[in-house]
Amino acid sequence: MGIQKDMVKFNVGGRIFQTTATTIANAGRDSFFGALFDDNWDLRQQQQQPNSRQEFFIDRNPDCFAVLLDLLRTGDLYIPSNVPERLLYREAMFYGLTDHVRSAKWGPFDGNRLKLSRSVTGRAPGDGTAIRAGPDGGCCVAHGSMVHVFDWMLEEHPPINLDYQRVNDIGWINAENVLISACERLGKGDGGMGLFSSSTGDLRHKFNVVHDNQIKSFTAGALGFSPDYKIFASCKGRSNEYGIGVWDQVTGKQMDFVYESPGWYLGDADKLQWLNGSNCLLVATLFPRKDNCYISLLDFREKRMVWSWSDIGAPLTIDEKRVRDAIAMEECNSICVVNEYDDLGFIDLRINGGSVRWSSRSRLLKGKLPDEPCYPKLALHNGQLFSSMNDCISVFCGPDWVLTSRLRRSYGGSICNFSIGGDRLFALHSEENVFDVWETPPLPVI
Repeated sequence: MGIQKDMVKFNVGGRIFQTTATTIANAGRDSFFGALFDDNWDLRQQQQQPNSRQEFFIDRNPDCFAVLLDLLRTGDLYIPSNVPERLLYREAMFYGLTDHVRSAKWGPFDGNRLKLSRSVTGRAPGDGTAIRAGPDGGCCVAHGSMVHVFDWMLEEHPPINLDYQRVNDIGWINAENVLISACERLGKGDGGMGLFSSSTGDLRHKFNVVHDNQIKSFTAGALGFSPDYKIFASCKGRSNEYGIGVWDQVTGKQMDFVYESPGWYLGDADKLQWLNGSNCLLVATLFPRKDNCYISLLDFREKRMVWSWSDIGAPLTIDEKRVRDAIAMEECNSICVVNEYDDLGFIDLRINGGSVRWSSRSRLLKGKLPDEPCYPKLALHNGQLFSSMNDCISVFCGPDWVLTSRLRRSYGGSICNFSIGGDRLFALHSEENVFDVWETPPLPVI
């Protein structure tokens, strides 16, 4: 048994195509063509009618089918000039071949091989707040109270307008749903978090904070997610609702709330990151949101802070090494931090309240800071560390985190935020309201 060499004939929009079962099986079990085979990848038609050579009629575009069939044969994607790309993508979606097309257009993510694919001009005035990569290669961009959503073809969907509520953070639940945290407007009783359709912009669910058996209005800040479908958000309410809230991603119901300890400002957190190995949440409240920096690990099972670090009382050098971003690196038992000069620092997770081991070899900025700098951001992806600084993103690799490459372009000004997902890197610029899309070129088909 197994994949047979039987010939398969298709009539697509009146045009005849002939190929083999082996080629069609490259589409995969979940594709349109998967229904043609049994569990052993034998053609169902040949089992029922062994001598039959019946055509499969498909009422779709034959030009696009020819391109997609060639992709299944060779693994290479060639789009002739008479086939519009968007039409091809629509047909690929119908046949369940979207992943094949994406894989042929750009390869598995590698920070050292990234190339600038294109730049997209923003549709809203003012500086961007955040950009977040989607799981399928799309992204969403926050500008003030607006969120602009782009699919993997970088076609914009209807924008999400929060009616003058400033967006603080955004995150993807899946390719169909976007989570947005926003500020509360005084006297309005709104703010908090909402789940929105990425394709229509419609509100699907509003998340509540319950305190003393009453639903409270609140400002939601940084967002975080865990593999077991939990949502985390920093929260600030009008009474005593300062801390980290936890919600069930499936039901939307509040599961827990950890109130901040005096002096630790959990409700003002800039960054949340779930750590799978220790089942803890990293919470980072950073300068300049507060005069000092606070980083902690919260264990929700024990309802306590199991590790913490702060720069209170730490002597500052002439460079004022204030932490601007932080990211946990569980495999190294450390937290990486970065200051405004793009110096990387490392804090040992095995020592509670230890000092920062700064490394100035990563310094990229020479001379005076610009008048309106964008503070650096950090990301960790597939064992590579990324740090943004002004108009450049640096890539660090290896056990000593050596600088291996830089991503830079001259248009758009400083990078205020960047995100990695769907095998793409998206970089949001501050001055020209534009974001760049970086992709890894596919490896040559041999």
